[in-house]
Amino acid sequence: MSRLSTIEPQQPAPQAALPARTSELRCITRQPVLDENHRVHGYALNFQLAADETGQGGAAQAARTLLDDTVIFGIDRFTNGLPAFVTCSAESLLEGWVSVLAPSTTVLEVPATLEPTPQLVASCRSLKQAGFRLSLAGFTWERMPHPLFDLADYIKADTAYLDSDGCKRLRQALHGRSVPMEAANVETQGDYRKACAEGFTLFQGYYFCFPELIQNAKVPSNRLFHLDILRQLHRDPLDLKKISPLVLRDASLTYRLLRLVNSPIYALRQQVSSIAGAILVVGETAFRRIATLAILSEFNAEQPPEILHMALVRARFCELAAALCGLDPDEQYLLGMMSLLPAMMRFPMEALVPELPLRDEIRQALLGLDNRERCLLAWIEGHERNDQAASHAIAEHHALNQQRLVQFFIDAVVWDATAHR
Repeated sequence: MSRLSTIEPQQPAPQAALPARTSELRCITRQPVLDENHRVHGYALNFQLAADETGQGGAAQAARTLLDDTVIFGIDRFTNGLPAFVTCSAESLLEGWVSVLAPSTTVLEVPATLEPTPQLVASCRSLKQAGFRLSLAGFTWERMPHPLFDLADYIKADTAYLDSDGCKRLRQALHGRSVPMEAANVETQGDYRKACAEGFTLFQGYYFCFPELIQNAKVPSNRLFHLDILRQLHRDPLDLKKISPLVLRDASLTYRLLRLVNSPIYALRQQVSSIAGAILVVGETAFRRIATLAILSEFNAEQPPEILHMALVRARFCELAAALCGLDPDEQYLLGMMSLLPAMMRFPMEALVPELPLRDEIRQALLGLDNRERCLLAWIEGHERNDQAASHAIAEHHALNQQRLVQFFIDAVVWDATAHR
């Protein structure tokens, strides 16, 4: 049976030498930066330090390793060609290590907490002249006047530390300049509404994964119909006579499904024009995956597209890492894929779980029970939040190889960017 395969990252040659790394326990995490229309404007790339690297020199080591890894894997693989917001240390700016990155797609985040020495300001000015954009991150009025304020292409602030009066003064200071205000740590719909009201137009955080849910309401019949298709899809063996008519009853789903089957992912020699033909050509396992993706695309039609991509990364990660803990890869793929159903459908997980074609243990994992079936999903949830302590604790508790988990996450990001964008 056909299966979606991992696409190995290319390894472009570095443009400049970087200092040697001192630790192998490292990881790049990323968070989307969304605009006011919930479209991804770019990705903030962060580096997780090992426990023994958090002392003096830790920030510089983080910057070195982040730059090294983004060159090895290709920064566009992490961002799908969108701007990469890269946090910089003073050393990475002063020593020119950031020159290994592509200026056209890189935004250098300069923490406002760095001492703005003449040398640092001169380096930032030279980097901007070379084509890099600059973001003054962690902005507060206590650090004004700041020599980089007028050089910045973005101003990034946390509304928890910048009150309404401060936001108003910031808007006035930026009047007449096309410099977006980016809000950091936007984790709830309340955070998002507050940031919008204060004039921010870019938002970093996972507020979009937590929409206001529709409480005490039944799942609409058309969504129950799609869930019924999911149940049929995951019966073994697949009953072609039952599944084909169900799919054909939904014109939009049929279109999405056939479009996916005929996409470059499968490079089929001839056009597939029927559901039965799709199953025969790609095989039952791949068909189940494609049809599940098509249904979730329908669920997510009115929500930010990044939710679906996060679900795909979770699904692929859980599938790849399943062997580490003796779990079923296909089941883990479904767990990761369906973990964001509440964000897609705006219904509580409790209302959706009874309709899903999953074992009780997987249903319990979706409801948040801390069982073994949930360990990989819990790890990647912590990883998405850049919560290193939580991810390490999960890996240690379940005796999982942290470095392999890191690599599986990178593979999942590359797979999603290559196959589904």
